[in-house]
Amino acid sequence: MAGFLDDMAVGSRARAADSMTREPLAALRERCADLPQPPAMHLTTAFNVIAELKLHSPSEGALGGAGHSLQSRVLTYASAGATAVSVLTEPHRFAGSLEHLKAAAAALAGTGVPVMRKDFLVDPYQLYEARAAGAGGALLIVRVLTRPQLDEMLDCARELRLFVLLEAFDEADLEVAADLVARHAATGTRGRDPVGPPLRSLHSKSLAPGGHDHLARASFEAVPSTRRVRGGEGAPERSVKSRSEGAPRRIPDAPRSQPALDDERCYASLLVGVNSRNLQTLEVIPGRLIELAPRLPQTCPCVAESGLSTPADAARVARAGFDMALVGSALMRAPDPGALLKAMLDAGRAARR
Repeated sequence: MAGFLDDMAVGSRARAADSMTREPLAALRERCADLPQPPAMHLTTAFNVIAELKLHSPSEGALGGAGHSLQSRVLTYASAGATAVSVLTEPHRFAGSLEHLKAAAAALAGTGVPVMRKDFLVDPYQLYEARAAGAGGALLIVRVLTRPQLDEMLDCARELRLFVLLEAFDEADLEVAADLVARHAATGTRGRDPVGPPLRSLHSKSLAPGGHDHLARASFEAVPSTRRVRGGEGAPERSVKSRSEGAPRRIPDAPRSQPALDDERCYASLLVGVNSRNLQTLEVIPGRLIELAPRLPQTCPCVAESGLSTPADAARVARAGFDMALVGSALMRAPDPGALLKAMLDAGRAARR
């Protein structure tokens, strides 16, 4: 594990241990059982954006927010079309807190837009914390956790009805993530009883031509994808090994054309993201997202993370095969974050047509 992630994981474990002394897991679990169901993540079948609330960046320092309260900012994100709002809760390097998560969830109540806890989570207890704060989802970093820990965290997330964004940094991480997607689609929760009522079976009645709805999900169930991705700008068609199917798949030089219809809604509980930062310098690595696009899992929505600042960036990753983008610093710095978010959504969806 890189030094930065190692430090973050150590700090996260200490925070979790401290929280457990103040509220034992049994009490926290009981509190979660009485909570209303968080909103599900609704996706269009074109291109989507998770907008992020991030007050500080280790690589960029304090971020914007002048003239925007926390509540007004997340409402701006929702009204501009964000499919979810990511909230940093790490306090030392990102100036985040669970109180920010609670405030964002409260502000978005009734909008149907879920909040996602973004942190360096290392213990299922922290997923219960997220659920108790009103979150509908959480980010898990593949490289921070062992495989048994990842399985345990995914079981817990499904129990709590949280969607999960599995974050990868390289091809090895993506291989683990793809295997996790396949395994948890097949095994479910391995006998755990869920908190609250079970999710109803979800099926979009408005599908792309041919009947394929490659983003539709009920719980962690995965279905075959028709997403076509490319290996980079101008890259020729080539064949790579599918992580979930065990056979070569074709990677054409352009993605499958998809209708960008806002009323074509579907649901997702497990996503895979690629973070394009260098783990030592925290600088964005140019080309990393395009380089790894051919290795994206075929059976879940995939998210481009870090370094996306403009509508052109959104179009670029959409053409490469990403279904979504997570955008933080650019929106926090923008004088009109709603306008920038709408422009990135429009560009990403246009690129998928």
